[in-house]
Amino acid sequence: MLIFILKVFLFISLVTVKATANETIEIGAIIDINSRIGKEQKTAIAIAVENYNHDRRNNKQLITVHFRNTSKDTIQDFFSAEELVEQNHVKMIVTGLQTWEETALIADTGKRHQVPIISSGTASYTPELVQLKWPFLVQMTSSSLDQINCTASIVSSYQWRKVIVIYEDDMYSGSSMLAVLTETLRSHGAEIEHQLILPQLSSLSDPREVVRREVVKLLRKQSRVFIVLRSSVSTASHFFKEAKEIGLMGRDSAWILADSLADLLDSVDTTFVSSIQGALGIKNHYAEETKSFQDFKGQFQQIFRSEYPMEDHSEPGIHALKAYDSITAFAKAVNNLGTKSSNDSKLLKNKILSSNFIGLSGHVSFVNGALSHPPTFRIVNVDGNRYKGLGFWSSKFGFSEILEAENGERIGVNGSRTMKFSEVKWPGELKRVPKGWVIPTDSKPLIIGVPGRTSFEKFVKVETLAESNEKKYSGFCIELFKEVLKILEQNYTLPYEFEPFNGSYPDLVQQVINGTYDAIVGDITILAERTKYVEFTQPFAESGLTMVVPVKFDGSKKAWMFLKPFTGNMWIATGGVLVYTMLVVWFMEHQSNPEFRGLWKDQFGTAMWFTFSSLFFAHRENIKSNYTKTVVIVWLFLVFVLTSSYTASLTSMLTVPRLEPSVKDIGWIKRTNASVGCDGDSFVKDYLRQVLELHNIKSITNQDDYPKELESGNIKAAFLEIPYQKVFLREHCNQYVIAGPNYRFGGLAFVFQKGSPLARDVSEAILTLTQDGTLNYLEERWFGLSRNCDNVDPADETESLTLGSFWGLYLVSGATSTVCLLFYVYHLFRKLRQMNGAFRDNIVHPSTDQSFWTKTAGIIKNDKPAVSLRRVVSASAAGLASDERGSSPKWHLVSPSDAAQIFDGSSQHPQLAIEMGNLRSE
Repeated sequence: MLIFILKVFLFISLVTVKATANETIEIGAIIDINSRIGKEQKTAIAIAVENYNHDRRNNKQLITVHFRNTSKDTIQDFFSAEELVEQNHVKMIVTGLQTWEETALIADTGKRHQVPIISSGTASYTPELVQLKWPFLVQMTSSSLDQINCTASIVSSYQWRKVIVIYEDDMYSGSSMLAVLTETLRSHGAEIEHQLILPQLSSLSDPREVVRREVVKLLRKQSRVFIVLRSSVSTASHFFKEAKEIGLMGRDSAWILADSLADLLDSVDTTFVSSIQGALGIKNHYAEETKSFQDFKGQFQQIFRSEYPMEDHSEPGIHALKAYDSITAFAKAVNNLGTKSSNDSKLLKNKILSSNFIGLSGHVSFVNGALSHPPTFRIVNVDGNRYKGLGFWSSKFGFSEILEAENGERIGVNGSRTMKFSEVKWPGELKRVPKGWVIPTDSKPLIIGVPGRTSFEKFVKVETLAESNEKKYSGFCIELFKEVLKILEQNYTLPYEFEPFNGSYPDLVQQVINGTYDAIVGDITILAERTKYVEFTQPFAESGLTMVVPVKFDGSKKAWMFLKPFTGNMWIATGGVLVYTMLVVWFMEHQSNPEFRGLWKDQFGTAMWFTFSSLFFAHRENIKSNYTKTVVIVWLFLVFVLTSSYTASLTSMLTVPRLEPSVKDIGWIKRTNASVGCDGDSFVKDYLRQVLELHNIKSITNQDDYPKELESGNIKAAFLEIPYQKVFLREHCNQYVIAGPNYRFGGLAFVFQKGSPLARDVSEAILTLTQDGTLNYLEERWFGLSRNCDNVDPADETESLTLGSFWGLYLVSGATSTVCLLFYVYHLFRKLRQMNGAFRDNIVHPSTDQSFWTKTAGIIKNDKPAVSLRRVVSASAAGLASDERGSSPKWHLVSPSDAAQIFDGSSQHPQLAIEMGNLRSE
């Protein structure tokens, strides 16, 4: 009995283990098995399931896949999903549908039945919106924004300004992706000129005719930069074939293929590749050197060749890798949840979304239901039967030629925001970067509008020749345009035809907006409102609005005109240096120069007279000291420079006519409602009314009418743009002046259609002409000064001389006076000490009741420095007995120089010398 019980228990255990081991999880896969992508996806899913089922670590549960083929009818795919959920009880559906319309319907099924849907299709919405609308949808892709940014960066790198976008019709994603691309291109300075929507071939009875009719429309567009945003291989094959036949794949065209086509370049046939020679492609990059990829590649090629022997290529692409990673994410989630929890669809979906592993396609982790890691794209160039890699792009590092491993990721080296890959084979085997727009030809030249009537004919003039009835175009703008053509001809020829337009300037600009003219050559002002609709070149002349009024001559000389040559600071500085020099000269001369002695008022008068007379080099006083002579020499040089400058400035101020405007400002015009004149064909009239709020405006059609209207008083002022104002004042110099402020605008420039690449080339040519002096030469030739003009702008007054021009001279003069004064004082004190020592050693002794500083002050105050001579007497001089000499002292005040003469026995003081001799003998 015991043995029987053990056998029964063992049997039940084995049955239970076997049932557990054989428990399966059903999953579904809806793919296009007839397409190359579907074949790769089916093979990859089968390999992933087989690898999982044969892994001993996964022996508790097995995965079974139910494949469903897509149908031409989207609704049928929806029913296939419903069948998989309701009848096959699948726990997850993998969809390889390429259109978002089909993916959205499958996602609705997953939402209703709460079954996770893993999709490899790219949503045009943001991941947040997708997650809110379809919470059970898991996107095995990242946002399409990365690819759009990559495309826009390529366009910006080659400075293309207009593009044509081509995509296959998809009601759910096409329009939204196009809106994002439009904004991104605009931020890079480009715009979409035209969008071509290709219908799905499954809905067409004659696809070739329909595609050809759509392709022909592109011939009428200017841009030759084509972006194939999204398309199937079958639709793209028809399109490229027709485009090549009509010449759109030729020289100066550029093609950019998004990943929907570029990812299939490894598997498409040679006919398809030959039709897109020179195109740039954006492929999803994945690491091919890893061991896991090499193992998968071997399995894939073996199975793919056996099941699809008709396929030329058997290498797996990004779609196969993503399909394999989808099964891997599901399998990891099932293993983590266990047998019981795997039936909970919400837990299963959350576990899939929490995946974090390195798959064959890259890092697999999710945020808001989409891959969190931004993709790395490989930029390729179609060349020959295959393609060659140019470099890489990622939102993290931009463009880079090589990648290096960093923290488990591939990071670009020396990333750049612009594409700098030089080895590009362009369509038509063009060696340079394509222009990206239709270059005019002799059969289809550039149609250029020219202003037929202008107020100032020096800018543009259109004449009709009587003998041939042909139009003759001349003027500054016409000649400048011809110089621009000479520069453009170094790269390409530009056939053109001028057509005169006799309407207003705003109407002429409108002709470019509506496509009647390709460009305008003339004096067109750059305005903010116009830049929204047309493309302006680099301005070749400044622009602004000024008020020109007649002048009234003021011949009277103002009473204080003589002060005008110098500024106030200049006069103060000159007076300060003059007074300082006067004091220094007086101090150094009044000690030894009799002409500077006497009473205080006499000394001050003499010093003042000497200094002021030196301004006119009329001083007659003799100078004794060498220090004083040095000071006076520097002072006279300063005086020479100042008087010469003063005379020249005052002469200029007195001889230039004093021109005063008859109208001071625009405020007087408004208060009196005075009449003003302007060019009625330009924007100026509207500007005066709307901005400056002037209402009494008279239109003037010719520049010769302005003087007549102003002299007759019909208008009090004329409002002219700066280029016209310069011409007018040069022809009517000393008669009119500018009054009031200058209202600035963008300048004068040529006009092209919005986004025209020609505008950039012409702008570069204008800058070249500006730098090499050609533009200045043309301005002097056409707007040179009239022979009757003495001054270009007689209203300008001679400016007063400022201290900044002479401070160096003032510094030298002041420094020289100060240094000489210090040397003189030092020399004076030195002599004083020598004299005091000599008298103390002999017979001359300082008075005991006078200090050193008291005697120094006496030297400065008196005509001659005083020293005290004690008991210097002489019998013959005093008339006293010899025994009384010692008791009858007598004091004499002498200067240091006199004292020196006493010691030397000078004849200037004979009596004192005799007394000194007697003292020596005693």
